[in-house]
Order: sequence, then C-alpha cells, then structure tokens
Amino acid sequence: MTEISFDSLIDGKPVAIDVDGTSVCVARVGDEVFAIADTCTHSDASLSEGEITGTKIECWLHGAEFDLRTGEALTPPATSGLKVFNVERNGNQIKITN
Repeated sequence: MTEISFDSLIDGKPVAIDVDGTSVCVARVGDEVFAIADTCTHSDASLSEGEITGTKIECWLHGAEFDLRTGEALTPPATSGLKVFNVERNGNQIKITN
C-alpha cells in the first residue's frame, strides 16, 4: 500500500510511484485517480512518461494506448492489458493497493 495526496497530482500528468515494490503509473483525470502498471505490455517503456487523452494513456515509445479505468490495451502494437491497482480516496489522501 502507498499513500499520496490528491493535491500532489496534476490533472492529465501521470507519475510513477512504488507500490509494494512495483512501479505503478498514477494518473489524475479531473476528480478521478487511476493506477495501472507502469510498464507497457508491448515493450519495456514507462507509461508515466506517456500522454493522457480523456481516460486513455498513450505509450511514448510505440504509441500503444491503454484504458486507465480497465487497463485494456486499446491499440496495437500492444495486445495485452495492464494490471489495475485499487485506488481509494478519503478527502485529500489517496491510498493505492494491489
């Protein structure tokens, strides 16, 4: 489990954090926060360096897109989805767990 503050997240700017030894991409979209595995399933690229459009994130290396809500791979070259982490918000505190 890892805790961060909602105010530390910038809308539309993903960040990588460590959750129990795993790199996790955390993204704020409006008042929602999403957490997915940070490594693209197509190649060894950090998704937290990618671009967010709506609730999709695009891998900066080859352009694969993933749904932040479900982890589903939406476009090639990725064909496998990502692990989604649990996000709980209590006021300004965000708790992320496996």
